[in-house]
Order: sequence, then C-alpha cells, then structure tokens
Amino acid sequence: MAVVETERHGQVLVVRMNRPERLNALSHEMRTELAQAWTDFRHSKELEVAIFTGTGRGFCAGEDMKESLQKGVAGGQRPAIEDPFMSGKLEKPVIAAINGFAMGGGFMLVERTDLRVAVREAVFEVSEAKRWLLGGYNHGHIANVPYPIAMEMALGFRFTAQRFYEVGFINRLVEADQLMPTALAMADHLLTLPPASRVNTVHMMRQMRPAPGPEMQRLADALHDHGAKSDLMESRAAFAEKRKPNFKGWNDPEDRYKLPTLDSVK
Repeated sequence: MAVVETERHGQVLVVRMNRPERLNALSHEMRTELAQAWTDFRHSKELEVAIFTGTGRGFCAGEDMKESLQKGVAGGQRPAIEDPFMSGKLEKPVIAAINGFAMGGGFMLVERTDLRVAVREAVFEVSEAKRWLLGGYNHGHIANVPYPIAMEMALGFRFTAQRFYEVGFINRLVEADQLMPTALAMADHLLTLPPASRVNTVHMMRQMRPAPGPEMQRLADALHDHGAKSDLMESRAAFAEKRKPNFKGWNDPEDRYKLPTLDSVK
C-alpha cells in the first residue's frame, strides 16, 4: 500500500496521505513520497492546481514519534530530495481538504496551503510547545490572527474547525460528504482564471504573508536552546509510551531567569 496516493481530475491533482492506521503521521517514507509527488506536480505541463488531503480520520498527525525515538532524531528525518511544497518553490496553488486531525507538522502542512476546506469534525493543534523548548510562536503571526488567539495556538491548545473558520483560518466548513466536491469546485474556479493571472496572484499573496524578521528569528534560535535539551526526546517518549512526561526544564534552575533578549542576540 502506497503511503502517498495521487489521482488526476483533468488539470487537478489530488495528493492523498495514506497511513490511516497512524493518522497519516509523517514517516521518512511519507516525507520522501510527498517530496516526489510535489516535484512531479511542479514540473507537469498538464496539472495546474492541487488538492492535499488524507485518508481516514486524520489529515495528518504530524511527526511520527515512534520513528523519531527509533532514530533518536527529534522532528523526524527529512527526505534526501527537495520538497518544493515545503521549500516554497511550488508556483502552483494548493487547496487543503482537511478530513480530520491536523496536528503539529500536520497543522504546518495546512498552513502552507493557499485555500482550505475542512470537515466540521476536524481538530487542529500547533504542538511545538509540547515537543520543543520553544513553542509555535510564529504560526498565529503567519495566520494574521489576533494576539490572544496566536498565543493560544503557540501554547498548544486545540482548535475546532468551527473556531478556525470563525477566525478566518479556514475558507469553507462542510459536511464530510461535501469535502472533495467543495475542494474540486474551488479548483475548477481557479482554472477559469488566465494562467499567468492565477500564478502571479498566488505568488504575490504569498509574499505578503507576515513573517518574523531577522532579529526575531535570532531570538527564537536563542530561546530554542534555552532549556534542557533532554526534554525534546522525553516529550516524544512520554507520548509514545502514553505516560505523563518527566520534564527537567533547565539544567540549572537559575537559567529560568536568564532569558535571551532582542538586545542580547544583536
């Protein structure tokens, strides 16, 4: 069974993650297959719009924690080939058809799409605060949502599809049997636009998305090292073993009060 399936609908490509028994968690094999699918889509002369979805109850549960523990690498192993969807080099629009849980890295896949349709049962979570020393500080900023909602996202709270629809993160909220028809209808609309207009407009809109500046990125890098690195793998072990994590926090308790600042990282 292929972990990534593709199907064509005229000029529309459907890319479907297919590990339903693991809620489509991102194994190294799946990352590699996705990179190949997006590369083929990018260079296709016939395909112009993609729909990104999953099989079963999950869109994507994010990092494959069991694989990370086996390999001893937090965050999962990246594919050897470039993934143009992840690198931002994909010039064609992508519509997310969110069929269920979109957690952690799965949420980040949704975040990279241009238009989003979700079933009412879908659940979203930015999980970085649960797995890393620095939480998902940038996701609410990128989504251009108000500060308290961005803070809620960064601290790992879960969101319903209804809530995300209300704050403008989701374009359409539909019943399960209308997910793919709605996504295909949106794709059909995109195909009515002049090709250069479609490509240029998507590119321009992407450039206008907020992003942390260089100073903020340096601060984020410093904060990512501010704490006990052992907690990275402990969070994953506790998740895999279905137990409460035993976090250390800081190697030296006094480090809690030695937070990096914008001035200190200049």
